[in-house]
Amino acid sequence: MKIARLTVFGLLCLSMLLTAGLPCLAQEDADEDFGEMELVIEFLNDPDPETRSIGLDLVRDELKGEEATKQLVGLLPEMSDEAKVGLISALADRGDKAARSAILQLLTSDSAEPIRVAAFQALGFLGEAADVNLLIETLTGSSEPEVKAARASLVDLKGEGVSAAIVDKMNQAGPTMQITLIKILTDRRALDTVSDILALALSDEQAVRLASMQSLKELASPEHVEGMVQGILREERGKARDAAEKALAVVCGRTEDPTKRAEPLLAAYEKRNKADQQTLLSAMGRVGGPDVLKIVEAAIASSDAKIHGLGIRAICNWPDATIVPRLTELATGDAHDSHKTSALRALIRVAPLRDGRSATERLELLSKTMEMATADRERHLVLDKARSVLDVQTLDFLLPYLDQPAHREAACLAIVELAHNVPVREPNKERFHEVLDRVIALAKDPVVIERAQLYKENKTWYRPAKTAPKLKPQPAPTAVTEQPTEEKSQPADAVSDAPDAGEPEIEMEPKSSMWLFAAIGLVFVLGLLALGLSSRR
Repeated sequence: MKIARLTVFGLLCLSMLLTAGLPCLAQEDADEDFGEMELVIEFLNDPDPETRSIGLDLVRDELKGEEATKQLVGLLPEMSDEAKVGLISALADRGDKAARSAILQLLTSDSAEPIRVAAFQALGFLGEAADVNLLIETLTGSSEPEVKAARASLVDLKGEGVSAAIVDKMNQAGPTMQITLIKILTDRRALDTVSDILALALSDEQAVRLASMQSLKELASPEHVEGMVQGILREERGKARDAAEKALAVVCGRTEDPTKRAEPLLAAYEKRNKADQQTLLSAMGRVGGPDVLKIVEAAIASSDAKIHGLGIRAICNWPDATIVPRLTELATGDAHDSHKTSALRALIRVAPLRDGRSATERLELLSKTMEMATADRERHLVLDKARSVLDVQTLDFLLPYLDQPAHREAACLAIVELAHNVPVREPNKERFHEVLDRVIALAKDPVVIERAQLYKENKTWYRPAKTAPKLKPQPAPTAVTEQPTEEKSQPADAVSDAPDAGEPEIEMEPKSSMWLFAAIGLVFVLGLLALGLSSRR
């Protein structure tokens, strides 16, 4: 039986050889002559998973045309569940929307979860705007695998009117579903829905407002700053407003010219009454710039204690190290101890930012802040920030604190975080090994000790996955840790989805896969002939 299957496979590959080698023959004639569809069907119905896999690859890559798709979907009702799931996936990969109606039929006639999950996944490739309601309805009251599949398809679904259909459902939904659909639109990079998402920044539900602002952080442009300002003013002071301010700062940062980043915010500021202007000071500090600094300095100079405090808060939010001299003055000379502490912490925050200063200059500023610190909390913050200066000099900066019991654990953690960066560690392997030996001997945290041992062996440490809900399925139980990166002075924009500009993509010749199958088939047939001859002897 196995030889018979191999013979069939060999004959199929030889038929492809003839098809590839005789381009003067039409594909339809080749299909009729050699019965490719019949052989693929036999493969798909074979109980052997490996044989079915060959058939599914042929469905994806070799069989062409809408007529072939219609024949394939006709097989679905009679197939086993396992084979059905495989064919649904292959039909999705084909991308022929002629299979859409059959996929929808499965969702109404088949209750088996694996089949429904595969069908929902397929709609992301085969569906259209009319399927949005079904997919959204699946997000509630369905099994977790079905919900994940439907959500992924809402993100992937292409075609005119899809995002608009999602927006229509979002505007009619309750708060929980609104948040879900906002995140889906964000993952879709649905820039044409920004105005709709912006309207929800004024929702009565704080969670919806927060989700809206986080989405705008990804999708909005400086022209939307006025609307985002309204969202900031809608929030009370606290974490929600801080998050909204940070989102606004990212959007303003999309203006390429640093001197013009604050312009839309300043325009919105000028339209407001005095109370709202005071509320906006904190957000303006996050954007920075010379024109903003004038307004912030005026607030700091105010004799009104409240306005003075708002000015201090604003300047402590400054996004880059250009403000270091002024922060130093405030950290040493302000009349209020709490303001001094705030200015010192702001200094510690901006000290390691990568903004054109050398590693030596940044470490010198961190040393200065360490001297200014009067509490261990600030000293430990300095040690934590030092690991962002990705240079072997940072190792020398941290080393003395291993001898100070009050700071030893913080220094050990900072050292292993620095050692995690391979480009810093590898050229200075001997130096790092010496220090990591001390960390292993002195640290009390078993995770820190484990990391030090792994880095000495040139192995990777895996950071435990976060427990917060993910927008996309995450590997469990751990995720590969990211390389530590130096802190930058400006918020990063959305990551480009453009292809890598490095090595050019190598494309296979259109017939290369056919020639491959033909070669394999030829080998099988010749081998079988040789086997037959040898058996006769």
